[in-house]
Amino acid sequence: MSELQICMGIDLGSTTTKAVVLNDAGEVIGRGITNSRSNYDVACQVVREEALMRTRFSLTRRTIQFDPTLAAVEKPFLSALERNFRLCQHLDRLACLRQALHHAAEEPRYHAYRRELDAMLDEIVDTMVELGAGHFNELAVRKSDFFRDLATADYMQLAEQRSDPGGISFDTLCSLFDAAILVVDNSTSGDSFTEQIRAALGSTLEHATPAVKLKAEELRSAVESTCSTTILEVATVGTGYGRQRLPFPKEQIRSEILCHGLGAHAMFPGTRTALDIGGQDTKAIQVDADGLVVSFQMNDRCAAGCGRYLGYIADEMKLGLHELGPLADQSHSRIKINSTCTVFAGAELRERLSLGQRREDILAGLHRAIILRAMSLLARAGGVKDEFTFTGGVARNSAAVKALRSLVKENYGERVLNISADSIYTGALGAALFALRKKEADA
Repeated sequence: MSELQICMGIDLGSTTTKAVVLNDAGEVIGRGITNSRSNYDVACQVVREEALMRTRFSLTRRTIQFDPTLAAVEKPFLSALERNFRLCQHLDRLACLRQALHHAAEEPRYHAYRRELDAMLDEIVDTMVELGAGHFNELAVRKSDFFRDLATADYMQLAEQRSDPGGISFDTLCSLFDAAILVVDNSTSGDSFTEQIRAALGSTLEHATPAVKLKAEELRSAVESTCSTTILEVATVGTGYGRQRLPFPKEQIRSEILCHGLGAHAMFPGTRTALDIGGQDTKAIQVDADGLVVSFQMNDRCAAGCGRYLGYIADEMKLGLHELGPLADQSHSRIKINSTCTVFAGAELRERLSLGQRREDILAGLHRAIILRAMSLLARAGGVKDEFTFTGGVARNSAAVKALRSLVKENYGERVLNISADSIYTGALGAALFALRKKEADA
């Protein structure tokens, strides 16, 4: 049985919790992300499990890559294996959701029509199981990778179709779901990787191409080797908005500033200025050639201009958070927004819409207003130096990036703007690098 020593960084944010796993060489071999929960201990455990699962996938990939006889089937096999593994995870969560729904339906107020309600819940979840395969097929384009988002969209659509104002109402079905999804959110999968990967492997090989089936035994052996590998977490460092709630000793906690600065530098070694717009705060950071922080500025406790504000706007517009940027990009006449107060976001939005202003133009103005707040922090931190790295979840928002490029050029001239596809993991990467340094110092 082989053994792998790893270092892990966990970034417990206000909206998402991220984890990054490094090997002894400092290579990223696993990542995890989950919705942050009111129970931070559960969020930490869930994201750790996810990161370790991804680590085992990395081990499987490397085992196959190092076998020249499997080179021709590597990509189709691993692509199908991962999709089927994700489907197995999704189906396991649906089984948990079904159980939680029936448990929620045990309340006395539902007793008069309990049998009909149980039947309807089973019918809804059965259909969600059928829809699950579509979410993870080869051509699927998912709006989210989070179970809660996928399940909510499917359940609400099905509940609306099956509800009856004169019988089991839509509100009743929604109330049951609200109670059940909390149970699912606050549960962990435990040591289920081996069971899920074996199920995924069976499905993958059953529907594989002839070329893959010819290598079935070798591929099965590679997967089993991964399952039997012992992973030792020898050093862990936590950071993020909720870092004080992480179940780690004090010496294993680092500030968001230090972790985002080091993480941005690790992703782009030329980084001298970094901007992170998170769910609850914004950080403007200056680093030296080694990624060490030399100055920084943070916003106040107000979440105005942060990811949480965009979340409120998305809810008010009944849109997914990922839809805001593309919609704002369609603006033809940006509206000037003077306030980005989260408390009054809904009222202000409704007022502007009632005046006949287009939501695309309103959103374009909102994105620019958010970036203007960030520009103020950057100025107080020492300006924008070359290279400039944008991190955090908002770095995935096309309208925010467009506004940032425009305002940086307008105020500082041409600058190299770095944005990684993995920008949301920057803080966790920095924490993992601190963990690796601790391991090396203790050796």
